[in-house]
Amino acid sequence: FFKQKTAYELMPSLVGSEMCIRDRWEAMSPRSSWKDRVKIIALVEDWNHVCCRYRLRAFEAAIQRQGWIIQYLSLSRQTFPRFLELRSLKHADVVILQRRLLPVWQLQWLRKRVRTLIYDFDDALFFPDSYSSHSFQNLRQSKRFQATIELSDAVVAGNPFLANRAAQWTESSRISIIPTCIDPSQYPTAVHKRKGAGTELVWIGSRSTLQSFKHARDVLQEVGRQIPGLRLKVICDQFPKLSHLEIVRRHWSQETEAAELASSDIGVSWLPDDPWSLGKCGLKILQYMAAGLPVVANPVGIQQEILNQKNIGFLAETIKQWVQAISLLAAQPNQRSVLGSQARHFVENNFDIKQWEPNFIRCIHHATS
Repeated sequence: FFKQKTAYELMPSLVGSEMCIRDRWEAMSPRSSWKDRVKIIALVEDWNHVCCRYRLRAFEAAIQRQGWIIQYLSLSRQTFPRFLELRSLKHADVVILQRRLLPVWQLQWLRKRVRTLIYDFDDALFFPDSYSSHSFQNLRQSKRFQATIELSDAVVAGNPFLANRAAQWTESSRISIIPTCIDPSQYPTAVHKRKGAGTELVWIGSRSTLQSFKHARDVLQEVGRQIPGLRLKVICDQFPKLSHLEIVRRHWSQETEAAELASSDIGVSWLPDDPWSLGKCGLKILQYMAAGLPVVANPVGIQQEILNQKNIGFLAETIKQWVQAISLLAAQPNQRSVLGSQARHFVENNFDIKQWEPNFIRCIHHATS
């Protein structure tokens, strides 16, 4: 990644130190010019975390065209190493804090030491998640969220619901809505030939979102019972078990996910009907659509907003509606092809990374002006 050894590579214990950050900047840019370029540090869960890949790394080309430099730093969970990491950030022109809700005292300490602070989030972090039972933790998160919004120079929200919540704690002029975007050109388009038995549903996600299968289990099992030969491809690192519906296991890989989606027939998604789900930004169904798949999903949050568009998929709430939608699509590959093509065009016109690059760059310019 870097052209020369950094302090971190020479001595891992220096991670987060001022020497480490400074050496990384020098390694990423010619020594004669690095001090003159806008330097961005993004504080992320992990460099390969889905939010970092789709909401920050997706815009690296646009950042580089501006002559800027971006570096990613995963904050330690231990107090003293994190203190050193936060201390090192004074070398950055812009710090992007992604999703993390720091203790208020750490946030205030960070705010005093950085020139420009931008907060990026794509979940309703001020609510308990769909599977949490810790009300005390939710109260703490809500207070941290408020403090984060109040102390940020700019806020980037993944959808209007999240932006409206942030607007309770800062001026609306500081808030930008940038959806979770994808690059459709990286997705091959599905060729729809299978009919009836052998038709393949697909679900993609992390093991944490597999919990939704517990709620959708009855729906999927009944779909499998009424449509013999139907299969469900699961792209994940953990796999559920369903009766009446064959599970095709595919371990997730960034290199193969697009091809795995495009070799399927129908994308499916299910969200709990709760406040947490209103903050979801629809990455799963956007990936299906980019691969030319029609989508069947329950009418919650952004799924309802997107699938209310004509001729790209079906909203299904009851078991009967799920069975009807999937039965229709399984029996008509030509219909799948038409819906999948229109779904891909919808993504190209509304959620393409290239379309949102100017907004991302404008947000940084505005925050630093």
